[in-house]
Amino acid sequence: MTSVSSASAAFTGRDPGNRLYGPVPDVTEQSGYVEEHPARVGFFTDTSVCIGCKACEVACKEWNTLPMDDSHGVKDALGLSGMSYDNTGQLGANSWRHVAFIEQSRAVDLPMPTFGRPGDDRHDHGPSPAVSGDDVSLANAQQSSVLNAEALSEFDPQTGQSGADKQVRWLMSSDVCKHCTHAGCLDVCPTGALFRTEFGTVVVQGDICNGCGYCVAACPYGVIDQRKDDGRVFKCTMCYDRLTDGLQPACATACPTQSIQFGDLDELQARADARLETLKGQGVETARLYGRDESDGVGGVGAFFLLLDEPEVYGLPPDPIVTTRDLPAMWKAAGKAAVMMVGVAVTAILGSRRS
Repeated sequence: MTSVSSASAAFTGRDPGNRLYGPVPDVTEQSGYVEEHPARVGFFTDTSVCIGCKACEVACKEWNTLPMDDSHGVKDALGLSGMSYDNTGQLGANSWRHVAFIEQSRAVDLPMPTFGRPGDDRHDHGPSPAVSGDDVSLANAQQSSVLNAEALSEFDPQTGQSGADKQVRWLMSSDVCKHCTHAGCLDVCPTGALFRTEFGTVVVQGDICNGCGYCVAACPYGVIDQRKDDGRVFKCTMCYDRLTDGLQPACATACPTQSIQFGDLDELQARADARLETLKGQGVETARLYGRDESDGVGGVGAFFLLLDEPEVYGLPPDPIVTTRDLPAMWKAAGKAAVMMVGVAVTAILGSRRS
C-alpha cells in the first residue's frame, strides 16, 4: 500500500539532499509513490486567447458544488465588485477559479495633415507687415507642439486633456491554485489534510482539516482560504475525482478557446515554449511564461501561465518563494542561539560559585 505523508520528503528522511526548493526529478515519487504512477499533470493557461467568458468559473462551481459568494468571498451573498466585469474578485474558499479582467489604455497619436493660410508655403515673401517675425515663429512652434506625437504622449490618456485617441486592450487570465512542486501549504499541515496525489497535484481533505490556518499563511500565492462558517480550508483539487476516472478537469473541458489546457506537464511545457516563440515572432515582445522555470522559488508549478505583461499586472507575485525554503537555515540559527544561551548560563553559574 502506498503511504502518503503530509510532510515534505526533506523531513521524512527520504531526501538526504534536504530538497526544499529547486527542481525535483519526480515530485510524485518523492511524496511516497515509489511504485509505478501516472505522469504529473497540470494546467497551461494561455492568456493571449482568453476571452473572459468565465465558463471555467461556472464549470468549477457546478462540478464541485461550490456555494455562491460575492467579490469579497462572503458565502451565499450576491454583490457586484464595481471593478469592470470582474465580480469574482479573487480566489477563495468558495471560488477555485477566478478570471481577472485588466483594462489598459494608452494614448495613440494619429498623424493629422497640417494646413495653414494660402500662401504660407511660399518662401519668396516675408511675414505680413501686420505680423512680426517673432509672432510667426511663436505660432509655428505652438502648432508644431500641438501636432507633435511626442508632445501629445506626455499627457495622461485617462484625462482626455491631450485630445489624443485612446487604444484600449483587455488582459484576461483565469487564475487557479498552482499545485506547486514545493507546496508550502502541504509542508506545514499538521493533520495530513493536505496531500499530494499520484498525479502530482495537491489536494485538501476537508474532513481531516482542523482549521488551524497554517497553510493559508504558507501559500506564496495567497490561493488557499478558509470558510468563515466552519474554519476549514478549501482550494482547487484539479478535479481529482475526475482524474481518477480518466476525465479532464471541468474548467479545461468548458474552456471554448483552449486558453486552459490540461495534460502531462512535460507536454504542456513544450507546448508553452512553442507558443511563446510564435508570439515573439509575431512581435509580442511582452509575452512571457510564468511558473515555467523549475529553478524558481517554488521549484516550478503544476499550473503555469503565458502572460502578456508583468506578473504584478495580473495580481501574481513576481518572485514567489515557498515559505519553508529557509527552514534548515532557521533551525541552524536557532541551534546556535540555544548553544550560546546555554554557554552564557553555564558561565554565569560557574562564576557565581567561584565568588
